[in-house]
Amino acid sequence: MAYATYTTNALVCGTFDRNTADRSYLLFTREAGMLYADARSAREERSRQRYSLQDFTLVRVSLVKGKGGWKVGSIQALRNFYHEATDQAARGSVVSVFRLLRRFFKGEEPAPELFDYIVQAVEKLAIKQPERALLQMLVQVHILTELGYVDNQLLPSTLQNRTLASLDTTNYSETDERTIEKLYVQAVSASHL
Repeated sequence: MAYATYTTNALVCGTFDRNTADRSYLLFTREAGMLYADARSAREERSRQRYSLQDFTLVRVSLVKGKGGWKVGSIQALRNFYHEATDQAARGSVVSVFRLLRRFFKGEEPAPELFDYIVQAVEKLAIKQPERALLQMLVQVHILTELGYVDNQLLPSTLQNRTLASLDTTNYSETDERTIEKLYVQAVSASHL
């Protein structure tokens, strides 16, 4: 019986060692959502997958759905956002977005718009930003809104239905900043995750 192969872009959100040389990867894929995929002998030095499947990497991956779950086929690393980050604060922002994604996105449910938004957000957070803390909070609240943890109607009007390119951190008052931070804290505490 032949198994279907799916080729998609994915973000490597976590790695887990298994057995002697095997490794499982938590991948946020554009077409299939969040899933675990196994790679045989990925921890061996001769493995080609070893260097492509590092945390915080955007990859082009071929996945095979078998009886026991997903398996990693061929892989091509496109970019590693952690290594591209310009300074320590930028690396912290990249890690923060990946942690949020790993914590709140569950299941194999396609979310191509969210995937594209997260890739753009991490690209923007990986470079030097004057208002990094506010931008990071805006990105996180937007992700939580897309996942259904924050009601879009409660967001300040300056943030509702905005794209990442149109976000300007200078347009937010202190009241807006406090509202955004409050929404984030409420979403995290209400989720029980």
